[in-house]
Amino acid sequence: MGAVNFAERKFPVSGIKHKVFINRLVFYFVALWLCLPAGQAGGLVALCHPQDIKEPHVSGAFYPNDPSQLSSLVQEYLTKATSQGVKGDIFALISPHAGYGYSGMVAGFGYRLIQDKPYKTVIIIGPSHHFGFSGVSVYPEGAFRTPLGDIEIDKDFSAKLLNANKAIIFEPAAFSKEHSIEVQLPFLQKALSQFKIVPIAMGDVTLSECKDLALLIKNAIGSRKDILLIASSDMYHGYDYEEAERVDNLALSYLKNLDAEGLYYGLRENKLQLCGGFAVVTTLLMAGESGSNKLEVLSHTNSSQVTQNINKGVWTVGYASCAIYNEKGEGAMLNKEQRKKLLEIARKSIEIYLKTNKKLELSEPDPALTQKMGAFVTLHSRGNLRGCIGNMVGAGPLYLTVRDMAVEAAVDDPRFAPLELKELKDVEIEISVLSPLEKTDSPENIQMGVHGVLVKRGFQSGVFLPQVATETGWSKEEFLSNLCSHKAGLPADAWKDGSCEIYTFTAEVFSEKSY
Repeated sequence: MGAVNFAERKFPVSGIKHKVFINRLVFYFVALWLCLPAGQAGGLVALCHPQDIKEPHVSGAFYPNDPSQLSSLVQEYLTKATSQGVKGDIFALISPHAGYGYSGMVAGFGYRLIQDKPYKTVIIIGPSHHFGFSGVSVYPEGAFRTPLGDIEIDKDFSAKLLNANKAIIFEPAAFSKEHSIEVQLPFLQKALSQFKIVPIAMGDVTLSECKDLALLIKNAIGSRKDILLIASSDMYHGYDYEEAERVDNLALSYLKNLDAEGLYYGLRENKLQLCGGFAVVTTLLMAGESGSNKLEVLSHTNSSQVTQNINKGVWTVGYASCAIYNEKGEGAMLNKEQRKKLLEIARKSIEIYLKTNKKLELSEPDPALTQKMGAFVTLHSRGNLRGCIGNMVGAGPLYLTVRDMAVEAAVDDPRFAPLELKELKDVEIEISVLSPLEKTDSPENIQMGVHGVLVKRGFQSGVFLPQVATETGWSKEEFLSNLCSHKAGLPADAWKDGSCEIYTFTAEVFSEKSY
């Protein structure tokens, strides 16, 4: 038996508009689906009236409509996925939603990690491709059907969202032809058992509305530990393979830094492409609220790589699978409360110094804040850089390093006039807490958006924080060349000829806008 596999062909949300109308081009590939023994379908069979069941829309197109064939195919993706386990509890997945022949293998990496986990409610947030509207639509009750069975809506959870904010509604048209939620369901049915779903479709929304939705979901979750979030999104859409690689890598750098606000404005400014961008932004905001502090990219590819056709002018769509989790062990340097404490120390230190010309006197009992760690403090005013000073290697307790760097960023950055007290109210403070430096023998080991880099030759040195790659969109070559020439005073190609030492580090970056 054969099935037509539709590769998703759509353009990302772009521009600030009251309503979003997303164009979609359809590209057909015929794939042969092997008929293998079926596995057991998961999920809850809903006891609903027929009119309460949402029938599948892309069954037989994006995925096989034969239950045995579909079960075997999804099981094959799960079996072939070779994800390493993450060191923590998974809070959310970011998963693609194209035809399975294109993105199914990528999706399998995420669902492999949650296989047989005790999740009882899965919140699936996706875009509205075919119906343009402003706001958020939550499916209230009933069930979603796939060839593997019916999955019941968690109507109690949906009601908490619908009754909490008048901007959150049920708009049936947002779901009638929508595939972004539907294509996740067979994976869930094979990975989990005895679960319910909360389908959410997002139209055009502001950042504030994303934050409101994240907070409502947090409040609805309460103390439950059996809830999983899935943000359904593909990535780059266009006709340039090289551009696809560049744009997707930039987007992934925002994801790795859990930078929800930067991602939102990157989408609005057309620097980034995620068709489910607002769903991803909301999920990143939820991660911050939940204390989940790590995002790992499990798999990334695009349709040109899948079809092995990377010629110029070939339509290309990017796919990524990511896991967001609360990292346990050595990787997690600071928790939410410790970050908030450092931000408070930084602001108070600047205020006291500007008023009295004296350093803030304080002590701190928290062992995590008394470690000797490097840190940078960055000041922004009305969206523009206003000062940035740091210490690469901690010479004293972290909380005192932050105190001192905050004051220096305010009054001693030679690029700017000293900050005045009346300006402080408009200043947003960002702190980067640094891991120890690690020498690397090859620039190939540098991960853009994840690693900060220090180059050194003799007495000349320069450093870029990880977020520089995110903010500039530079390639690795541009990043390292600018670091050598503009920061270290070295020839732009010094990083290539082996004449300088290269060190990498990571940074936990957090700012007042996150709290």
